[in-house]
Amino acid sequence: MQRPVIIGLMLLIVGNLFSAFYDVSIKWLPADANAASFLLVRQISSVFMLLPVWLYAQRPMTTHISVHLWRANIGSIGALFLIIGLMALPLATVSSLFYSAPLMIILMGYVFFKERITPGQIWCTLLGFVGILIILRPSEMNWFGLAVLFSAFTFAVNQLTLKKVPNTEHPVLTLMLYNLLGIPATVLMVSFQGLQGLSWTLLGVALLSNAFLLIYHWFCVLAYRKAQASDIAIAEYTGLLFIVFLGWLLFDEWLDSWSWLGAALIVLPSLLLPWLASLLAKPQALQVEDVR
Repeated sequence: MQRPVIIGLMLLIVGNLFSAFYDVSIKWLPADANAASFLLVRQISSVFMLLPVWLYAQRPMTTHISVHLWRANIGSIGALFLIIGLMALPLATVSSLFYSAPLMIILMGYVFFKERITPGQIWCTLLGFVGILIILRPSEMNWFGLAVLFSAFTFAVNQLTLKKVPNTEHPVLTLMLYNLLGIPATVLMVSFQGLQGLSWTLLGVALLSNAFLLIYHWFCVLAYRKAQASDIAIAEYTGLLFIVFLGWLLFDEWLDSWSWLGAALIVLPSLLLPWLASLLAKPQALQVEDVR
């Protein structure tokens, strides 16, 4: 495995630990808070938290404002749907659905960026979507599960869009614009859902979740610049393991038998794929040696 791929995988694994902490923090929101109000407070506080870092980095600017505007708006909608899902569903269920995003990244990376895709990745994707159907259970499907699935789609789009941002652009600028340019869309959503539940507790949760989320996004920016998306997207699945453990430890939440099966179909094929590829590569390497 090439060094950039290994570094990218490690960055994503560390990042997903902080992503799991972010999901946990949503469960601490006050009962009277709504998703749009929390998202607005989180975005505004994110900008203020990032401002000193941006100034320290000598105020980096961008020449790709349209890309950042697209990412910010689609990201705001996806974030709202994810928060709604986290407030209504168990952590493990949300994460099992959300981690369909790497499958979407592989597919869209192939379609839009012409990234290579192997037969093994195709099988992983097919099995993963079967797992999604098992977790959603169409006969018991609810809007909260669909909201999380849509959020996963927006996440995949945003991760791939990072390819349009040059490597020379400072990561703090990407993070700041992601929050700053998304505020108008969130204000529009607040106008529909209402500004409710504002309190010091909500602000505290917003600041804490910001710290987790900003660290996660920072690692994502670094990781997806190191290697192509289809090679490292499997590391996103580690977040599911972190979430299942934290949900059990903190909230006594657990997956039922069918959800375990669905999660296994989403996660295990992609985790086993690199191992199987290495096993298949060894006989080929030996054959080359014999020929020599």
